Amino acid sequence: MAGALNMTTVAAEKVVEIRKAEDIEDSYALRVKVMGGGCAGFQYDLYFDEQVEGDNVFESSGVKLVCDQMSFMYLMGTTIDYVEGLQGAGFKFDNPNTTGSCGCGSSFSV
Repeated sequence: MAGALNMTTVAAEKVVEIRKAEDIEDSYALRVKVMGGGCAGFQYDLYFDEQVEGDNVFESSGVKLVCDQMSFMYLMGTTIDYVEGLQGAGFKFDNPNTTGSCGCGSSFSV
């Protein structure tokens, strides 16, 4: 689907690992959300949640992703990766809609 949310296989493996470690039931999807806040204006949020009416639903690398309509306006075409490096490990968002981000990379602007 054009403009879909995507997830790399590395990120999907990490999601599966977290799901097992936290004993989260399979009926829950990974919610991808944009919230106001952070140094640059918006920040990403990821958590396991139930699908609700009106959600955009995607499947990527075997992981079911859900996103509310408002957040999806800012997330179209985004790919979620998981990286490990000297500054720690975490999910990284490759969002083609951003015009800038903060120095630590945890927030963005459009």
